[in-house]
Amino acid sequence: MRTIRVETSAATILLTEAPEPKVRDRQTGEIAKDAVSGEALMTIGVVYIEEGESSLIRVTVPESGVAEGLALGAPVSLPGLVARPWESVFNGQQRHGIAFRAAAVTPAAYPASVGAAA
Repeated sequence: MRTIRVETSAATILLTEAPEPKVRDRQTGEIAKDAVSGEALMTIGVVYIEEGESSLIRVTVPESGVAEGLALGAPVSLPGLVARPWESVFNGQQRHGIAFRAAAVTPAAYPASVGAAA
């Protein structure tokens, strides 16, 4: 499946959900692991704001990529953010969406334009 790099330099990204382990199997509670490194994966919620439009998205990051000092509502940086379209069939129903993954999540500063408006 195709992976699409997401250019984030013009976006404001705010943390809306604290990092939590990504669950692979809800019945067993098994935590998802990276297929290559075997490292545990985490999910975060963010609001992605660019050109006056916003989207709430969930992003997967490796556990080692979760920086200290993250605060809900604060701006974050998502280096290496990519989007991957997916589709599957579950109980006879066609499902599809976009999965987001980043190399890390780190604290960031508010853009100058946001601070000037306050």
